[in-house]
Amino acid sequence: MRTLVLILAAGALLRLWALGAVGFNSDEAVYAGQAASIAGDDVLTPLFPVFRAHPLLFQTTLSLMFLGGVSDVGARLLPVAFGLGTVVLTYLLGKRMYGPRAGLVAAALLAVMPYHVVVTRQVLLDGPLTFSAVLTAYCVTRFCLDGGRRWLHLAGAALGLAVLTKEIAVVLAAAIVVFFLLRRDIHVPWRTAATSAAVSVAIMAAYPLSLTLAGRGGTGQNYLWWQLFRRPNHGLAFYLETVPLAIGPAVLLLATAGMWLLRSRGTWRETFLLCWILVPLTFFELWPVKGYQYLVVIAPALTLLAARTAVHAFPAWPPVRAIVTVTAVLSLAIPSWLAITAPPSAAFLAGAGGVPKGREAGQWMRANLPEGAAVMTIGPSMANLVRFYGNRKSYALAVSTNPLRRNPSYVPIDNPDRQLRQGELNYVVWDTYSASRTPFYSQQLMTYVHRYRGVLLHTEELDVGDRRTSVIMVYEVRP
Repeated sequence: MRTLVLILAAGALLRLWALGAVGFNSDEAVYAGQAASIAGDDVLTPLFPVFRAHPLLFQTTLSLMFLGGVSDVGARLLPVAFGLGTVVLTYLLGKRMYGPRAGLVAAALLAVMPYHVVVTRQVLLDGPLTFSAVLTAYCVTRFCLDGGRRWLHLAGAALGLAVLTKEIAVVLAAAIVVFFLLRRDIHVPWRTAATSAAVSVAIMAAYPLSLTLAGRGGTGQNYLWWQLFRRPNHGLAFYLETVPLAIGPAVLLLATAGMWLLRSRGTWRETFLLCWILVPLTFFELWPVKGYQYLVVIAPALTLLAARTAVHAFPAWPPVRAIVTVTAVLSLAIPSWLAITAPPSAAFLAGAGGVPKGREAGQWMRANLPEGAAVMTIGPSMANLVRFYGNRKSYALAVSTNPLRRNPSYVPIDNPDRQLRQGELNYVVWDTYSASRTPFYSQQLMTYVHRYRGVLLHTEELDVGDRRTSVIMVYEVRP
């Protein structure tokens, strides 16, 4: 128990250190804005509709923290709690699968893993989703070990909560089905399976039911169509280029090596963990939308396989086992510390942290732009930050007027020239993060700035190397 406390202390340090040094990114602003709307915040409710793209379990929980006031740092404490809770669940799962020592090693690897640390420092759905995924895996494991039907029913309930956190969690249901189909030596009574499925469906139904009762039944359908037909946001090599270093080469090496070194001792446990890894990995690789944080759901399974190798591959050489474990943990802890203490950069990867100077620009707009002013940005990411921090209506030039080409949550600018001439858009915000992703719309936005006699009101700058770079600029335009 003392070792677990030390592991949690290390995990808490990495997740809490300088937690508010950089403000929200776009997704964080949206989820926190939804939570503020649920809590009845007078300022943010008109700017952030409650029903958007995803179910609302996390946002509803977060809204309870906003009853005393909205805070970005306070909001991030909730995903931190889910992250540390996932570390505890990983220990409990590892203890059941491979023994207490393996549980501690798996928990230590997850506690300091850069991927899990970075994601659970943000107001994102994927950290809480991973918590529910590990809880589901724990219940399935207890069923496989003990045969108690109630554990499979509880797994169904945990899976339902995962889907209410983020609907893409249905991929975990596919992983569980594949596992039971592959392991015919584990008998699942059909009535037990049917009851578990019914429990999951009953819990999942809370989201479409709430949409229907609120008169927003088309929201989920519109979002699904957009996801199916939108253009890919990254290439097929995106995860291969970004995720392995974040998970840690040592974890991947140990997990892979163990499959060979311990092949003679393979059981249903490895089949289950591989299904947990490969089914989501395949799905997200084929899915056109590739978010940096999406694969964090497989991180606990990888740490369990790595812990299995570290603990059981060298039974006759305890010093070797200790060296392997300590080396693996340090190989993760050092990059995590460097990631959370690195100075803000003008380069930005969605899901990997907050937007440098986004909060400061928004706060300046809230203090200096008149109430009722409307802002045009390059893309929806900065528009969300303007709404959350600036408390001003904002619209993105890059949002398509074709309903199949845009997120249904976003309102397009139908005719920028007309709206600028008629004074419906009063201010224009350029940012380097959106400009690097969509140079065409960046150039078009600056064309409007020049055409409508834009006056630079405010600039946010960053020190990048030995020079100071403008990352956000606010202009006033005149009809």
